[in-house]
Amino acid sequence: MATTMHVDVVSGEEAIYSGEAEFIVAPAYEGEIGVYARHAPMIALIKAGTVRITTPGKGEEVLLFVSGGMIEVQPHNVTVLADTAIRGADLDEAKALEAKQRAEEALVNRQANMDYAKAESELAAAVAQLAAIQKMRKKTH
Repeated sequence: MATTMHVDVVSGEEAIYSGEAEFIVAPAYEGEIGVYARHAPMIALIKAGTVRITTPGKGEEVLLFVSGGMIEVQPHNVTVLADTAIRGADLDEAKALEAKQRAEEALVNRQANMDYAKAESELAAAVAQLAAIQKMRKKTH
């Protein structure tokens, strides 16, 4: 039997995932972080992207979209504190495409009163959501 760890993924609104996992991958700014049980303690900032959690036994992956936040790793516990977190099955491709288009238009039609950093952040989140949707599609086919 594989060694497991407890994983909690929470956002400001709700707890998205709580349970045992064999492996977790999170999108850190320095690159993806892969964590098995008994990993050395660490804290890292994460960017918008997909958190992949491999559940014990069946080896199934739970896919979650996060818009950014942080991950805390302890030898038998991992906590992901996300600004926003959405279950992969709940992602809406049409809304993500619309958000991407709005952010791209805001960046192209820059005005003095526009918050450039906010538009860039929204664009990155929309692109990450679309990437998560693509991963979900590959997983189901």
